[in-house]
Parts: sequence; C-alpha cells; structure tokens
Amino acid sequence: MQPHLLVTQLRFSRSEFARGLEGVTEEQALRRLMPMNCISWMVGHLANQEHRYWVIFAQQKNVAPDLYELVGYGKPASTPPLGEMWAAWRKVTAAADEYLDTLTPETMQGYLIRDGKPVDESIGTLLMRNIYHYWYHTGEAAAVRQMLGHTNLPEFVGDINTAAYRPEK
Repeated sequence: MQPHLLVTQLRFSRSEFARGLEGVTEEQALRRLMPMNCISWMVGHLANQEHRYWVIFAQQKNVAPDLYELVGYGKPASTPPLGEMWAAWRKVTAAADEYLDTLTPETMQGYLIRDGKPVDESIGTLLMRNIYHYWYHTGEAAAVRQMLGHTNLPEFVGDINTAAYRPEK
C-alpha cells in the first residue's frame, strides 16, 4: 500500500529539514541567536511533536521519555547536544512511521486520544500541522545559518518530484 499523500509530504518535509542542516557542526548547532532557539533545539522540538502525536497519542508508546521536558512547547529554552537530538529524531520518526504507514483517507478524519478524550483536531489536520511546523523551522534554521555566516545554503524547495501530487484513492 502506498502511503497517504500527506504522509509522503511529511517525509519530504523531514528530508528538506535535514538537508537544510547538512554541515552544521555541534558547536554551531548550540549557538542561540536571540530571540531564536538554537538549531539542536529545533531538531529535538520537531522530534517531540512527532513523538507526541504519532507515538504517544496514536500508539501509546514512549520511545523518548525525556524529550518533552527538554524541548517541548512552552518549556524553558535549552541547548541540547545536536548528536543526541538527531538520534532522538531518527528513533522517533522511525516509530512514528509505523503508525503513519497505516493512515487512509478514512482514518485521517478520525481523532487521536489524549488523556481519555479526543484531541481538538483530526488526524489529517494534525498531520498538516506537523508538515507546516517542519517548514517553519526549516526557514528559521536557514536564518540562523545565515546569521552564523554560512554560505551556499540549500535552495528550497528541493526535488519535489520525490513527493509529487497524486490523486487520493
């Protein structure tokens, strides 16, 4: 079964985010240029959103128990090690993909459960929120890289043909 088009778009968004951070060193990833967060935080923060939606809420698993306290929305700013955040991101996205690969046009209209109650947005809307969140931080990370003096940054959007439009079935 082919993944739902929005799942394909999320995977493309992930790949563009990662492509935009190629060559960033550990030291550079820890630099916080106020008022923005550091790049390593952005990596962990996006992993945290996927973890909450697609692993904790959708599968009742917890593969990254400390992530929310470190990089969750509304938590104090932090500068976590980049290597640790990429490792958490890879672990979380692999676990998330187990769920995301099951989505159909029908299930996209359903709701995930949090604390025994449906969340406010449908699964499809959460997926769009997740995609747009990646693009927000892709741009923010590019701005941080420019402020750090990086040149020859990737142009966006990259090879969209890897995630081209196809009709829903």
